Amino acid sequence: MSDPTMDQLVKTLLDGDQAGALTEARKLRDAGVGCERIVTEGIMELLDAKCTVEQFNLLEIMLSGRAVMGVIKELYPPADPPPRTKGSVVVGAMEGDVHDLGKNILKAVLAARRYRVVDCGKDCAVETIIDTAERETALAVSVSGLITSVIPQVRLLRDRMTERRMGHVKLLAGGAALKQASAASLNVDFVADTAFDALHYLDRITGGES
Repeated sequence: MSDPTMDQLVKTLLDGDQAGALTEARKLRDAGVGCERIVTEGIMELLDAKCTVEQFNLLEIMLSGRAVMGVIKELYPPADPPPRTKGSVVVGAMEGDVHDLGKNILKAVLAARRYRVVDCGKDCAVETIIDTAERETALAVSVSGLITSVIPQVRLLRDRMTERRMGHVKLLAGGAALKQASAASLNVDFVADTAFDALHYLDRITGGES
């Protein structure tokens, strides 16, 4: 259910109005609304509405994406990685899926909380993600999917990683298509509804603060 507090922010994002969205996000933050709430109850509600299979409209998502990422960068400014991180996390959107907005939000949130994020980008093959995780000695892999056709690829990841002696690497999934399924059905460790669900899960396994 949408939060009326976020209505004006959501409207500017839907319009692709980056300047207006930044103004609204700053107003919310100045009023004491936390960054996590702005993302989960404002931006993620918008994405949930636009990124369901029934309402999928790539053009609308692309038009809103620039405004969304402007707000994310305002809330979680990019910075040089700190000298000590909680570990490396590989992120990517599965092959056949050309959206990356949710992945980019996760990347910004994790980086702001001292994770080293290695971004494989979008339309990623299973082997590309696994090769990257092995090379970067990742503690976790987080994959996203907007369309249901990527689900078989997600299910392959754990078996392929186990074959390569990477069964210890945690496997997370998220995105409009994947979060409708259970962790067991996707053969992953955790399914995240939002970027912050993924953050809190990683913090639990690393012993870091959420």
